[in-house]
Amino acid sequence: MDPTTTFTPDYAIPPGETLLETIEELGITQKELALRMGRPLKTINEIIKGKAQLTHETSLELEKVTGVDASFWNNLESQYREALARIKQQQEREEQIAWVKQFSYKKIADLGIVSYAKSQVTQVEQLLSFLGIASPDQWESTFTRMQGAAREASKAQSDLGDLSVWLRCGELKARQIITPPYDKATFLASLRQIRNLTQQAPSEVWEQVVQLCADAGVALVLVPELPKTRVSGFTRWLSSEKALIQLSLRYKTDDSLWFTFFHEAAHILLHGKKDVFLEGRDTQSEKEQEANQWAGNFLISTKEWQFFLESLPASITKKHIIDFAQAQGIAPSIPLGRLQHREKRIRPNRFNDLRFRVAIQWRGL
Repeated sequence: MDPTTTFTPDYAIPPGETLLETIEELGITQKELALRMGRPLKTINEIIKGKAQLTHETSLELEKVTGVDASFWNNLESQYREALARIKQQQEREEQIAWVKQFSYKKIADLGIVSYAKSQVTQVEQLLSFLGIASPDQWESTFTRMQGAAREASKAQSDLGDLSVWLRCGELKARQIITPPYDKATFLASLRQIRNLTQQAPSEVWEQVVQLCADAGVALVLVPELPKTRVSGFTRWLSSEKALIQLSLRYKTDDSLWFTFFHEAAHILLHGKKDVFLEGRDTQSEKEQEANQWAGNFLISTKEWQFFLESLPASITKKHIIDFAQAQGIAPSIPLGRLQHREKRIRPNRFNDLRFRVAIQWRGL
């Protein structure tokens, strides 16, 4: 048997069966019981067959006639109704099996987000419980709303499965981070310290970065990218006093990590608390451009960058990049990335040993 599967009987025993056994032991017929209770015989017969509900009032009457406590009859009725509901839900879950195909279930289980289950019905239950929703209908309305708020492309609907799991992971991880109320001045001071920390390998300073953000009221979480998410970062406010920055490490080098982080930080500093930002698709909106500009200028001021570009010879060496980065107090991969991709002054395959490969361990939920 699948160890993740709980035995659920596919039948429900109405309290009327116990009632029938009880009155037979007492030598009372259904007709006599109806007479003693002042109820129509039809009602008694329907209770025994499970067609009519055994109410609290009826239980009190049965207590007087049979000598069995009303609480006993009430408990039998409650258990019966719950069993009926579970049977109905089981049937619904079997109809919802196809829904699981919208998720990369094996990868989700491999990451320890859910325990691997062979039963497809169990997989449905696991995903619903993890996502904190009652049914696939609520899943779609809940996460499509968040997705829409983030201005996703229309084709993203097919990715909602993995995306919803990724977003939920971030929410749950953020709950584990205790923060004081958000303070803008503290956050800016933390960002200045984090800027200096970019000179070290991300894996060596990541816990410090998380703590600096937490001190300012911002929960910073890292959740591995799932196969169909294709997002690098996500920002939203969990409450009026706590913000969330969620990163995926879609791009696995330190310059991409740091730029994405500061880009998300810019959304917190510059934009409203009702805004939701999901990075990876909509890069042309005004607020995305504002965040890009703020992050770029925070890492390297426009004036310093322009002066650096004008001072560079035609043949750029690794030393030029390292010296500039040291003077700025930032990782050399940051100016290297600009020179390669924005300025096109260096081929993409040159000096890549200046980059750190990001290897921050996923610790699960």
